[in-house]
Amino acid sequence: MKYVLAFLLSLVSYGSPKLHIDLVDQQSVFSENVAKLIEFVERKGYKVTLGEAYRTHEQALIYSHTGLGIVNSLHCQRLAIDLNVFTKEEKRLVSAQDYLQFGEYWEKLDMHNIWGGRWLHRPDADHFQMDEAR
Repeated sequence: MKYVLAFLLSLVSYGSPKLHIDLVDQQSVFSENVAKLIEFVERKGYKVTLGEAYRTHEQALIYSHTGLGIVNSLHCQRLAIDLNVFTKEEKRLVSAQDYLQFGEYWEKLDMHNIWGGRWLHRPDADHFQMDEAR
């Protein structure tokens, strides 16, 4: 059964079964970390809604041409998510300073986690990703 699953996953990924299974494992860890982050944000008294979690390669191309993203976005690998955080009064947090405690928590969950609020060129406070090079 394990080999059948690996073969089927390889058909979907157009790559080797091992590479795809490694990606699935990483996506699973990423998802667990996102769940922990959401629980942390809610424990701090904020509300959370999901932003973009998956992006097609076509959409990544469009975003890159308009300056809203990059071609090789980890959203395309399901290793990035944007989280919208709101106060109890439903005011949306927007700045890197607003998200700092969440970004720091995210980075502590896994050595491969990266928070977009630290990016110098264009901080992306609501962006949380896991580096695919594990």
